[in-house]
Amino acid sequence: MDPRTVQQFKKGSLEMILLCLIGGGETYGYAILEELNRRSAVLGWAKEGTVYPILYRLQGAGLIQSRVAPAAANGGAKKLYSLTEQGRETLGELLRFWDAYSACVEDFVSAYREKGEMT
Repeated sequence: MDPRTVQQFKKGSLEMILLCLIGGGETYGYAILEELNRRSAVLGWAKEGTVYPILYRLQGAGLIQSRVAPAAANGGAKKLYSLTEQGRETLGELLRFWDAYSACVEDFVSAYREKGEMT
């Protein structure tokens, strides 16, 4: 399969995935990377260069907010992300769209498989 095709699939859903992770509770960038890599082998290895620009874009759009908090482990600081009210509303809209979209795609895929066209 062409890697560009796979990349387009991933790109279309990563913002929603990040909103879901942040919506689960205040979190920081490295924890988001770890969770993505732990739970989503099909997405491939999540990299800082992919995730952080999306976090900045989501923050710029007013969907997430951040605050700096002391890091207990090393005495430094962490940037913690949380959803804004607008972010919660947008995530709800995205999830409703995702449900309809994935059901539609699954309908086409199932019909294709039922015809025995699968190779």
